[in-house]
Amino acid sequence: MKLYDLELSGNCYKVRLFAALAKIDLEIVPVDFLDGAHKREPVIGLNPWGELPVLVDGKVILRDSQAILVYLARRYAGQAWWPEGAAQQGEVMQWLSVASNEVQHGPNAVRLVDKFGYEIDKPQAMRLTDRILGLLESHLSSHDWLALGRPTIADMAVFPYVALCHEGGVDLSPYQALDQWFNRIKGLDNYISMPGL
Repeated sequence: MKLYDLELSGNCYKVRLFAALAKIDLEIVPVDFLDGAHKREPVIGLNPWGELPVLVDGKVILRDSQAILVYLARRYAGQAWWPEGAAQQGEVMQWLSVASNEVQHGPNAVRLVDKFGYEIDKPQAMRLTDRILGLLESHLSSHDWLALGRPTIADMAVFPYVALCHEGGVDLSPYQALDQWFNRIKGLDNYISMPGL
């Protein structure tokens, strides 16, 4: 099983992190993003969107980190990470949607501006970041984990870009519940880090 990967990408990291936690073997295939390798073969043939990560597991080819998390959890990690029940799956899924929407356009976007020089409306991204950090802080003030009272792929999906948004100039020090959640994730068996964390 191969993961076409960019080390500094939070979306790639969430897949690497989950695989490490769930003891799923991945062959990491580094992609030279700055040289545009994600827009050439073999990556563009696997993912015409030209984005990373891309997972190849036999005949299964998946793009999008949230989809990859669901696949790996369901196929290889059992119900601890991706539950069987419809209501429980819905509870996890709502956080995967937050990762793809609010976190992507808030904490991820501010980091892209400051760390990589992307031309994004940073004031708008900061407004979104303030909103999502407040909502997460409120939720985590009364919950140890995002869903189901235990670590799930919901936590893996949301964690990277929230924990990295300091690289976009966001002061995380007021968010004590978030900090405690970061530490709970970092305390999980087989946790791996990435640059910036």
